[in-house]
Amino acid sequence: MGNSVLDHLVDRGPVRRVISLPRRRAPLHIMPTSAGYEIAEGPAYDWDGRKRGNTPFSVLQHTVAGAGRLHYERREHRLRPGDTMLVTIPHPHRYWLEGGETWSFFWIAMSGQEALRLHRAILAAAGPVFRLRTETVDELARACLALADEPLEAGRASGIAYTATMALHDDLLARQEAGAGEARHAAIARVTAHVRQHLDEPLEVQALADVAGMSRAHFSRLFARVEGLPPSEFVLRERMQRAARLLVNGQLSVKAIASACGFADPNYFAKAFRRSFAISPSAFRTTGMYGGPRSER
Repeated sequence: MGNSVLDHLVDRGPVRRVISLPRRRAPLHIMPTSAGYEIAEGPAYDWDGRKRGNTPFSVLQHTVAGAGRLHYERREHRLRPGDTMLVTIPHPHRYWLEGGETWSFFWIAMSGQEALRLHRAILAAAGPVFRLRTETVDELARACLALADEPLEAGRASGIAYTATMALHDDLLARQEAGAGEARHAAIARVTAHVRQHLDEPLEVQALADVAGMSRAHFSRLFARVEGLPPSEFVLRERMQRAARLLVNGQLSVKAIASACGFADPNYFAKAFRRSFAISPSAFRTTGMYGGPRSER
């Protein structure tokens, strides 16, 4: 094999881990429930999305070798090496193998309100089967390895699942948005771009309405309809996503990251981050996906 993370996962050999952590009073928004690498053979491998219970979750599965079958919304797909599949449950789909067929893949199953929201957005934009960039596949394989092998606590597990979900989101939805700018409401597109370019500055709803050229009430209604959440929640989500990336990157202090994400008070930033990820910024960095523990600068 080569030197990619996917190669290391395959060399690691088949593994399956069910992730069961103590129930929290406030459930995390993204939480992995299982992960692993598997070589499935024949008709014994057969999953029906209507027969897996009523608890919502999603399955992200990347084909390494062989081929699998997926029936999804009246269409049958053949999943070949390099194809990635995403399905949510419960849902009327089925993926399986016929006699004599083999399917080698790794997967991550996730639950949580934010995981399902993002995964449904990806399904709406890209469908259940897609091709990812090599670096995205490696990011997902890295997450799978960590979930399969590392000691886990809730914050760490949630952080890994979040990193994997955002790698998928950034690969597929950013690509979709780049080619569909004219189809989206021009004023809202202008506002979302403004937000992402000015996360280090105050971003009050009235100021965003001014960027859109609308009244505050009309802008708030239209924004929520287009983006699926109110403007203030969108801004907070974008700030937290930037903070998570900067923490994993490890180049800035927590205080500098707070400022770069629009928080004048590092203590308030830490509280907001903990509300989003159930872990402090320093702990998130220490247990981050890239490399080992990092010291604060």
